Amino acid sequence: MKDSKSMERLILSNREWLRPWEATNPEGPNSFDIRGQIRTLLRQMDSNTCLPFVIEEDGVIVGQLNVANILFGSVSSCVIGYWVAPEVAGRQITPTAVALVSDYLFNTVGIHRIEIDIRPENVSSLRVVEKLGFRYEGLKERFIHINGAWRDHYVFALTREEVESGVLNRWLRKQVGEMNYPFSTKVIKHTEQNDEHFGS
Repeated sequence: MKDSKSMERLILSNREWLRPWEATNPEGPNSFDIRGQIRTLLRQMDSNTCLPFVIEEDGVIVGQLNVANILFGSVSSCVIGYWVAPEVAGRQITPTAVALVSDYLFNTVGIHRIEIDIRPENVSSLRVVEKLGFRYEGLKERFIHINGAWRDHYVFALTREEVESGVLNRWLRKQVGEMNYPFSTKVIKHTEQNDEHFGS
C-alpha cells in the first residue's frame, strides 16, 4: 500500500490519457477508488492469481503492469496488461518492463504461456508486442467493456519455448524476427461500430 498515494496521483492526473483504454462497468458507475483497487490486487496476489507491479523511471512511478488470470498446472498461463504516463511514452520503458516481467514469469514463477490483449486502435501498445515478438493469435470480438462500449481486442502470446534466450535478451540483441500482424495488413474485420473517437 506504500505506493497507493503515488499511484492515485499518477492515475488521476492522466485520466484523459487512460480513459480510452480503461475497463468500465457496463452495469453501473465506475469507481476511482485507487486504494480499493490496490487492496483488491493485493488480495488476488495472496491467492496467487495476480502479480501487480509499478513501473519506475529513476525511482519515480510512471506506470503500472499487472499480471492477471494466473493459472498453474496443465494450463500454466497468465495475461499481462500495462500502461505508462504520456511523458515517458516512447522511451522504451514499457517494452523493457514487459520483457523483464515476462522473463520473471517464465523463469521464476514457472508460467508456460503469456497473453497480451490489445485494442486494435491502441497503436502504442501494439508497438510493444511487435518489438518483443509476441505472436498474433486472433481477435476477441466485443471482449472487454471500455469507455462505454464492448471493444474488440487482438490476442498476442508467447510460450517459454519461443524465447529460450529470454524476452529481454532477444529484443536487445535484435533477434526478434519479422512478425505477421493483421494490423499492418488490415485483414481483420472489427465488430465495433465506428464512432467519432474510437472506430474500428
